[in-house]
Amino acid sequence: MGRTTPIPFLHVEKVLIRSANWVGDAVMSLPAIASARLSFPRAKISILAKPWVAEIFQKNPAVDQVFLYQSPGIHQGLRGKWRLAKQLQKEGFEVALLLQNAFEAALISFLAGIPLRAGYSTDARSFLLTHPVSVDDRLKKGHQIDYYLGIVGSLGFQTAQRTPCLEVSEERQEEAQRRLRSLGLGGEQKLVGISPGATYGSAKQWFPERYAEVADRITRGWEARVLIFGSREDRKVASQVRQKARVPLIDLTGMTTLAEAIALISRCCLFITNDSGLMHVTAALGVPLIAIFGSTDPGRTGPLGEFCRVLRKPLPCAPCLKTECPGDRRCMDLISVDEVYEEAIKILNYKF
Repeated sequence: MGRTTPIPFLHVEKVLIRSANWVGDAVMSLPAIASARLSFPRAKISILAKPWVAEIFQKNPAVDQVFLYQSPGIHQGLRGKWRLAKQLQKEGFEVALLLQNAFEAALISFLAGIPLRAGYSTDARSFLLTHPVSVDDRLKKGHQIDYYLGIVGSLGFQTAQRTPCLEVSEERQEEAQRRLRSLGLGGEQKLVGISPGATYGSAKQWFPERYAEVADRITRGWEARVLIFGSREDRKVASQVRQKARVPLIDLTGMTTLAEAIALISRCCLFITNDSGLMHVTAALGVPLIAIFGSTDPGRTGPLGEFCRVLRKPLPCAPCLKTECPGDRRCMDLISVDEVYEEAIKILNYKF
C-alpha cells in the first residue's frame, strides 16, 4: 500500500474520528484511535458513533468527547445528515479521520467544512477526501485491526500497540458489583460468561445444547456461576441454553447496556463465545477467552490477546462467510463439548 500525503500534525487542536458501526469493529479500531492520540497529544479528539457502539469509547483515555450519529433517528435521510453536519461544523474540527468506509461518512465531514478529511478511497468517495488512502489486497485479506491501522500508518501517524485495550472505570466496577449482589453473587464467587448468540445468522453459532453441557460441567466442577450475555436478539438462543442446562444459569441477554455488559464481563474468570462483538470486548478486557469459529475467519476477525484461545476445524468449505449453512454446520459439529471443556479447565487451573 502506497503512502499518501501525511497529515500535518502540528497545531491541530480538534480531531473528529468517525467510528465503525458494529461492536466488534469498534473494538478492533481502538489501536487506530490510540494512534491518533499519540499523533495529536494535545488535540481534543472526538468520536462520531452510532448509539449502540458509543459506550465502547466512553471513558477511553484517547477520547475526549463522543457525538451520537442517530440514524435511524434525527440524523436519518438527507435532512438529518445536513443537521448533523451543521452541528459538527460549529465544533470547528480541523481533521476528520474516517474509520468507517461509507460514502456518507465522507459526505458529512465535507458538509461540516472540516478542512482535512482522510480515509480509505472506497465507496466512490475519493473526491470528497483531501487525504484518500488506497487499500490493497493484503489489507483486505488481513486482520481487521491492521485494516484500521493501515489508514493511520499511511497518513504518517505514530502507531500504537496492535492489541485493543478496554478499561473499566471505578464507577462502572462498583455498579457491576452492586448488580452481582442483587443477583445473589458474592465477591468471591467464580463467574464464567457465555455468549451463545451471534449476529448475521446461525452459521456462526455453536449449538445451544453444547453450551448448556459445558455450563453444567463448569458449574459442578468449579462451583462457578454461569452468566449468559447478549442482546435482545439473543434471548431465544439463551432460553434454549437455559432449558437444556441441568444447573441454574443467570440470563442477562437484553438486560444490560453495553457499558454494563463490559463491566460485568470484566468480573468473569473465563468467557466462552462464538465469533461476536462481545468476543472482542472480552479480549480487549484481558479476560481469558475461548472463541468458537466456524463460518468466519479468525485470521481476519479473531480475538487478539494473551489469553485468547480459538477453536475451529479446518475444512474445505470453511471459512465460507455465509450467514446460514447450506449443509449440516459440520465446522461447528466437529467442535465437541469435551474439547471446549478441556480448554476451559486449562484456563481455570491456571487462574486458580
